[in-house]
Amino acid sequence: MTKTTVTTAAPKAGPPRMSDVARLAGVSKMTVSRVLAGRSASLATRERVQQAVDQLGYVADAAAGALSSGRSEFVAVLVPSLSSSNFSDTVGGLTAVLEREGLQLLIGDTDYSLEREERLVRQMLRHQPRAIALTGAQHTDATRALLQRSGIPVVEMWDLPSEPIDTAVGFSNVKAAREMVRYLAGRGYRRIGFIGGASTLDRRGLDRLKGYQMEVKAQGLGEPRAIRLGDSPITMSHGGPAIAALLAQWPDTEAVMCVSDMSAFGAIMECQRRGLKVPGDLAIAGFGNFEVASCCHPTITTVSVDAYGIGERTGETLLATLAAREQGDGADARAPRNVRIDYTVVSRESA
Repeated sequence: MTKTTVTTAAPKAGPPRMSDVARLAGVSKMTVSRVLAGRSASLATRERVQQAVDQLGYVADAAAGALSSGRSEFVAVLVPSLSSSNFSDTVGGLTAVLEREGLQLLIGDTDYSLEREERLVRQMLRHQPRAIALTGAQHTDATRALLQRSGIPVVEMWDLPSEPIDTAVGFSNVKAAREMVRYLAGRGYRRIGFIGGASTLDRRGLDRLKGYQMEVKAQGLGEPRAIRLGDSPITMSHGGPAIAALLAQWPDTEAVMCVSDMSAFGAIMECQRRGLKVPGDLAIAGFGNFEVASCCHPTITTVSVDAYGIGERTGETLLATLAAREQGDGADARAPRNVRIDYTVVSRESA
C-alpha cells in the first residue's frame, strides 16, 4: 500500500501586527502602544520599538487609535470644486499649516450642492475628525445642526457670515465687487455690464452680482446690465457666449465685470474673434487673480484674493482653537468670530 503524503501550504503572511513588533522588540504590546502614542517610555525602549517598526514595516491602525483615544489625526475640509485653482490653493495653504502639527486632510468635493455637502458632513463626522473646514456660509439647516452639535472646531471659509457657526475666514464678495465697479467708474467707464453664472448654488458669484448692482446704483450709472448664463463652476467656455449675449442686448456697453478670471478670458477671446479691441472697444475685468489673468493677452484687470492665505489662516485658527480647548479654554475658543482676509483690485491691461 502506497503511503500518501499531504503537504499543507504555509499560510500567506499578512501585514505585521503590533504583537509582532512587541515580540521583536522584546516588550509588551502595551509598551508598543504607549511608544507609538508618544507617551512616556525610556529612550532605550523607544529606540527598540522604532527599530522593530522600521524592520517589519509596521503601520499603526489609526482608526483603532482614534477609537481608543477619542481623537483622530485628520481635519475634514469641503470645497465646491477641486478643479478650481483658487480652492486648490486654499487646500494647499491648509495642508501646509496642519501637516506641521501631524494632522492630515480628508477632502470632500461638494460640487456646489448644499445637499451633497450635508451628506459629506454626515459621513466625515462618523470618522471623528479633530475639526472641519467648509466653504461658504450657506448650508442646509441639517448641516448647521450637525456641525453645532459636533463639539469640534468649525471654520467657514471664503465668506464672512453675520452669524458664523463657529469661526469664519474670508472676505465680503459684495464689497470686493463694489470695489471693482468703483475702479471701472474711476477709469471713466459709465456703461458697465456684468456676466456671471445662472446657477443659484454659487453664493459667492451671486454676492458679486449683488455688489455690482449696488455700486452701479450708487455711482448713478443707470440700470444694471447683467447676463446670467451657465452652470457652476464657471469655466473659460462661459465667457464667449455670455459676452455675446450682453453685447446683443446692450451693444453700447463700455466695460464688463466678469464673475471670474476664467469667464473674463473667454470674453476676451470672443472679442478678438469679433475684431473688438480690449480695452479700446470694450474693457473687461475679472475676479480671483487666477494664473490665466497674468498670462492672457491682454493681461486681465482683476480682484486679487489670497486663496492660499485663506487656507493658512484657516489652519492657524483651527490649531489655536484646538490648543485653547486642550488648555481648558473651550468656552472662549467657541466664541463666534470672523477673520478678515484682504483683497485688492489689480490694474492690468484689459481695463
